[in-house]
Amino acid sequence: MKEYELKETKDIALEQLLHLYQSVGWDNYTSAPEKLKKGVECSLKVITAWAGEQLLGLIRAVGDDFTILYIQDLLVLPEYQNQGIAFTLMKQLLASYPQVRQKVLMTEEAADVRYFYEKCGFLLS
Repeated sequence: MKEYELKETKDIALEQLLHLYQSVGWDNYTSAPEKLKKGVECSLKVITAWAGEQLLGLIRAVGDDFTILYIQDLLVLPEYQNQGIAFTLMKQLLASYPQVRQKVLMTEEAADVRYFYEKCGFLLS
């Protein structure tokens, strides 16, 4: 596994955001680049994974910081997936909000995705 570092930052170049979101096929985001950039900037928290200057992954949350936390996006470049980056991003995000009672995410119903979120401590229904 290659080395990476985590950063809490919303200041990410638009080109890097677009590359990350396009790499996983999230075209609804990339079709409106300025909305994507603004959405990231207005998020409650954004944690990113970097290898030098290369953005490898990102998790972002929206919410009120007291009663509810929505995990909006969690994505990692395909060539860096299955190396623990997403799990580390999720654990760091959740550790930042021990006071929040309700943590919510919505995702697809694929078995590997379900397994990942259950491993992170979520109960899926």
